[in-house]
This record gives sequence, C-alpha cells and structure tokens, in this order.
Amino acid sequence: MPKVTKLTESKNVKDRWYADIEGGESLKINLALIADYSIFTGRELSEEELSSLRAAASRMNAKARALRILGVRAMSRRELTDRLTEKGETPEDAEEAADYLESLGFLDDARYAESLARHYTQKGYGRARVRQELFRRGVPKELWEGALAELPEEPEAIDALIEGRLRGAEPDRKELKRLTDMLLRRGFSWGEIRSALNRYDFSEGTDDE
Repeated sequence: MPKVTKLTESKNVKDRWYADIEGGESLKINLALIADYSIFTGRELSEEELSSLRAAASRMNAKARALRILGVRAMSRRELTDRLTEKGETPEDAEEAADYLESLGFLDDARYAESLARHYTQKGYGRARVRQELFRRGVPKELWEGALAELPEEPEAIDALIEGRLRGAEPDRKELKRLTDMLLRRGFSWGEIRSALNRYDFSEGTDDE
C-alpha cells in the first residue's frame, strides 16, 4: 500500500500541510484532513483511502482558491466558477466551492448585481449599458430588474451628464452631435436622449441631415 513518506507544514500559508506519498506524489492538505484521515509519516493508505484523500484535498484547495479570488474583487457565481476551472479546478470542485462560499455569505449574485448597477450608474451609464454589464458578468437575468429598480430615473442621470458636459454653455450642432453620441455609448436610448434635449430646448441640432 502507498505510504506517507513525509508530512510538512507550510512556512508561508496558514493551515497548509504537504503530505508526500510514496512514488513522488505530494498532496496539499490541512489540519482537518490530517485529523480525518489520521495522516502521519509512515501511514499506509489503501488505494480507496488515497483516492478519497485526493478528492478531499482537491475540494479543499478549490475552496481556498475561491476565497483568494473573491478577496481580490467581488464577482458573480458564474465568473467565479469560470475562473476556478481556468485555474485548473474541476467543474465539480468549482461548483462545490461556490456552494460553500454562498453558504457563508461571501458569494451573493443579487447583492453583486445591485453593486454593479450602482457602480455603472454613478459613472454615468444608462440602464441598457448596466444590463450589458450584468449579462457580461454572468448575473442571472432574473436578478436584473431587482438591481435596476433601486437606481435613479433615467432623466435624472441624463441631465447630470448633459450639465456636466456643457457647464451652462449653449451647444452648436457639432457639440450636440458629440453629446448625443456620448449618451448613446453610455447606454441611453434615442428616445430618452431626445426627451432630455427637448427639456433643454436645443433638440434641433440632433435631427438627421
């Protein structure tokens, strides 16, 4: 039976141990697995025990990696599982790690959707652009409207952008074209832009030539 030839504590990572297995294999484990599997130098493992230990170590490492990833920035469940599989975790371990972090409250798609919506709105983007970002980042579609419901009305957001861009100046046709293009890029619809320009009484510059 394969034997544990060496058990070493990491000097750099808390609660990480390395179990060297006869034949050259080394498993990253923690104290919980050491206790669960009674791991010590010289311990002989049946093939069934070794297979189970490998699987448990793989799940443990996927959870640890998921925590490190979320420590850098918040993300959706799909973003996290995609990142984990890109890093070499199995899809099954990635999903289990996501379940684990959801149970701890570290991963929450609804909260993340609301945070994204606020972020892009504060940067002056319209709802269409916010929806694009929610889609791009893998937020489930059923959470979009809840996130958007907390945002200010579009007229308020467009007016703030117009006033910030023009600073009280009366725009000419060229400036109105640049202003309109900017608002379209930021995710506001043509109808919303037209209504906003009408409120400022200089919409004639947006007519098609």
